[in-house]
Amino acid sequence: MSPLPAATVPALVRTRLRAAVRRPSRLTPDEVRDRALVLRLLSLLLQYPDAELATARPAVAAAVRALTPSPAATELAAFTDWFAEREPQSLERHYVEMFDLRRKSSLYLTYYLHGDTRRRGMALLTLAQRYRAAGWETADGELPDHLPVVLEFAALSGPGPGEAPLRQHRRGLELIHRALTQADSPYRHLLAALLTLLPPPTEADLKAVAELAAAGPPNEDVGLDPYAGGLFAPPSAFVPPEQAPPTLMPPLTPPPDGPR
Repeated sequence: MSPLPAATVPALVRTRLRAAVRRPSRLTPDEVRDRALVLRLLSLLLQYPDAELATARPAVAAAVRALTPSPAATELAAFTDWFAEREPQSLERHYVEMFDLRRKSSLYLTYYLHGDTRRRGMALLTLAQRYRAAGWETADGELPDHLPVVLEFAALSGPGPGEAPLRQHRRGLELIHRALTQADSPYRHLLAALLTLLPPPTEADLKAVAELAAAGPPNEDVGLDPYAGGLFAPPSAFVPPEQAPPTLMPPLTPPPDGPR
């Protein structure tokens, strides 16, 4: 079948289609900068809300307010409005409940793709090798698939290869967002912000997410060498590893010319 002539498609529709499929490689320098800042803020806010992060909340909120208006910025603002008002101990309890005690919203991305199988150990090793090839090392105790680590790598390495691990694990990110939404957790806004930066899900993606939500990741009674150490139990008793220490960011200050 021959495609319809372009003239038969309303100009507004063509414009919106082009905007929807715009590739990160075609972003302007300002857009790349804004995108990197959004990713770094997401990396910071998805870390355990210890005393240092709780103290930095006013600076983080100011950085979010200074973002260029976008769907991601709107979602970030919705989260920081909640984050700024909660007592620190309440934030800590909520974080542990959402990310440490629930299998469907764990922040370790390869779990959703490979479960507790040999393939997951290889996926962790491959991801660590990708970081090293880019001249980037994770801190001791950090698994390379921990979402804040993946986000920081994406922010520092750029929209192309830097964001490749996020695109690869899009289905897992979709499942985390779904689980947080079902739990009515404000952290859903952070996952929603991240998903606005990625290509829209395909029908196959949505079907896979639904199947993953129903059946869970694959299981295999083996270790995860070289990243095992007995830290991972079968899915029926899944307990993620202890949270890695927070990855610190330089002070978040608006650009010299003020908010845009």
